[in-house]
Parts: sequence; C-alpha cells; structure tokens
Amino acid sequence: MTHPSGLLLTHGAGSDRTHSSLVSIEKKMTPLPVRRINFPYRKAGRPFPDRTPKLINSIVKASESMSKKYGLEPSKLLLGGRSMGGRMCSMAVAEGLPAIGLILISYPLHPPKKPENLRIEHFDKIDIPCLFISGDNDPFGSKTEFKKYLKKIRGSVTIKWFEGARHDLANLDEAVSDEIKAWTTSL
Repeated sequence: MTHPSGLLLTHGAGSDRTHSSLVSIEKKMTPLPVRRINFPYRKAGRPFPDRTPKLINSIVKASESMSKKYGLEPSKLLLGGRSMGGRMCSMAVAEGLPAIGLILISYPLHPPKKPENLRIEHFDKIDIPCLFISGDNDPFGSKTEFKKYLKKIRGSVTIKWFEGARHDLANLDEAVSDEIKAWTTSL
C-alpha cells in the first residue's frame, strides 16, 4: 500500500489559493506536506483564467518544484482542487503528469445550463484513484450526469455528495476536509 507523500491544491476560476476550503484542507491534512498554488493569472492580478495549456503547465511546474522542495516522488503526490483547478489537475494527469490520486471538488462537468458542452474528453486517460466531492444542487453537473460520465475513468472513482449544496459547497469546508482525509487514508 503506497501512501501519498504530499498534496498540491489548486483554486477555482473566481478564487485564489487563500480560499477557505483549501486552507481548511491544508490544516486537516497535517502533517502531510500541502502546497496551495495560485495560477499565473492570479499571480499577475488578472481576474480571468489563462488558457488551458498555461494552466496545465503551471500545475506541472508546481508538482516538480514541490517534489524537489520536499524530496518527494512526483508519482506519490495527490493533485486536486476546486472546480476549474481540479479539472486542470485531471487534464494534467491525462496528459501524463504522475500522481497517486486526484481530488476533484465541485468538478465542472459542463457550464451551467449547457449540458451539451461536456468537459470529459480526457476522462478515459485517467487511470489513478479519483475522489469527486460535489453538491447535489450544483448547476455544473447533476448526480445522473456524474454517474453516466465517471464510468469513462479507468482508475477507481469515489464520489461524495452533499445534499442541497451548490457549486460553492458553502459552509462545508470542515466536512469536505474530513471526506478528503478519510479517502486519503484509504488509498
């Protein structure tokens, strides 16, 4: 049984590394090394996300620098984050970035009211354990949609639903952190 040696966390499109849920996860995961990163557009003080390749590249670089800093094996790092950040981590893994697992909080299966614009084209290239945490009232993807599309992922998939919660998973930081800690210890 291989245990994760660290956790790299990313933020959603409208947020940054100081998001309360990311801070809560970092506290909960102690003593595991956790690094919360800002995407390049946030570092530059811009409100809108960079293009996908730039976002993915920043995750690859952050994984490499975290591995070096802590002397970790990149393939033992957990990667994940909220919404867009988690999606970019899953795409980085699909493109070959090594990781031990993915934590995908409020994964945006599609934009609200646009279920035809699916963001799952890379799912069949993911072959590591994945934890999805979502509210069952999230306009970015319904329980039915998740059930249908997560089958494309080749790694084991765990999904935790929060009843009545929306995309922001408001007031659930502690509960989300508990779910992540429990899942991580089961890897």
